Amino acid sequence: MATIERHVTNALVALDALTPCREAAKVMRDKKIGSVAVREGGRVVGIVTERDLVARVLAAGDNGAMPIGEAMRTDLPSVGPDSSEAQAAELMRTHYTRHLLVEEKGQVVGIISMRDVIQLMLDEKQWLIDELQIYISGR
Repeated sequence: MATIERHVTNALVALDALTPCREAAKVMRDKKIGSVAVREGGRVVGIVTERDLVARVLAAGDNGAMPIGEAMRTDLPSVGPDSSEAQAAELMRTHYTRHLLVEEKGQVVGIISMRDVIQLMLDEKQWLIDELQIYISGR
């Protein structure tokens, strides 16, 4: 079973925890991403997602001025780059999230999205199909 390592996005987009949610939404829109990392004191402490902005900001009646540090989830787990796609998918499923921070030696090294995990699963299935076709054809 393959690890998630080659599908991790290492170019993490991060904003300070005091950044207004409105600004985070603009960054997500402009970069066509679904989440941004949240930094406090130069260290990544979590992420805020599009879903967080809708559920914790807009639905609560905030105008987007709320700092992203208040809108981010505090219960989000992280994974290591050596985790399998099944482990990452299970964490996403049980924690109702589409994004996970990837940590190595206590440091955040990237992020992986549900889209990345699905692509990894599809790549694995295609490899298996190709190998079976070679076996069946006797090449």
